[in-house]
Amino acid sequence: MPSAEKLAKKNAYFEKLINLCVENPAALLVCVDNVGSKQMSDIRVELRGKAQVLMGKNTMIRKALSIGHERYPEAGLDKLRAVMQGNVGFIFATNCQLDEIRETIKQFRKPAAAKTGQTSTVDMDLPAGPTGMDPSQTNFFQALNIGTKIVKGQIELVSSFPLLKTGDKISPSTAVLLTKLGIKPFEFGMEVCMVYQDGSVFPAAVLDIKDDVLIQKFMSGVANMAAFSREIGIPTEAGLAHMFGNAFRNVAALVSDIDFTFKEVEDVKKFLEDPSAFAAANPAPIAAAAGGSAPAAKEEAKKVEEEEEEEDMEFDLFG
Repeated sequence: MPSAEKLAKKNAYFEKLINLCVENPAALLVCVDNVGSKQMSDIRVELRGKAQVLMGKNTMIRKALSIGHERYPEAGLDKLRAVMQGNVGFIFATNCQLDEIRETIKQFRKPAAAKTGQTSTVDMDLPAGPTGMDPSQTNFFQALNIGTKIVKGQIELVSSFPLLKTGDKISPSTAVLLTKLGIKPFEFGMEVCMVYQDGSVFPAAVLDIKDDVLIQKFMSGVANMAAFSREIGIPTEAGLAHMFGNAFRNVAALVSDIDFTFKEVEDVKKFLEDPSAFAAANPAPIAAAAGGSAPAAKEEAKKVEEEEEEEDMEFDLFG
């Protein structure tokens, strides 16, 4: 049986997590694999007064979220509970934006050496050239079938060699060789994996979407709505501008050849009567409409004339 003190601590943790989820419905779910205690401490200090970092065992977190879902079913804590897998924790934005938290996390990343049995998270090639190692250490390269030669008393790689690939396990020879070369291929820190906001849980990649992309997507949706409403004949706010534009063009076409006129169509009738008067304002389209095809017509006539001459020549020779 757990002691009363442990039960009190668990209940206090449950209440704290539930209150943070309900009162601050904007949080980052962060993966803390390979993150040291010093990094965690530095992040907590940097976010003090802006956000609150909360870690815990997954079993306790799931239990707290289950209790919170029963109390506040509209808060979306059941969705949050469904993604609680792995070594993850919370950073609740209490007095800042989520982007500020992400920028702070990026400042506390540290390079790390490769360890035997570790899964590589990067692709890395050893470049051709001198390694700075003496000839007595060629056995490390031979174990990995890396071509070398001795130049000026040091080992030199004949060509570049792919040493690490993402997803592969690091062998003991690879780990020792990287240590000998003084290479730390990895960089570890908090990784934002999911976002909890206003009762929804979504991937962190959504935060990288810029405003111009959102505006473009929104305008594309408006255009699709306008086209759809025009096709089925149901007026919508998005399609009203097109409806009025088409209606005005129809009216202008009807009154262009009669004496009746009104204010909005006067400029259209003036243009139809004398297009050259508008050439100064918009020379290119007017020239194309009025006489822009003249050079093309001359070129066409010249081409036809040349073809006729060729036909006459053929008739004179073989006729």
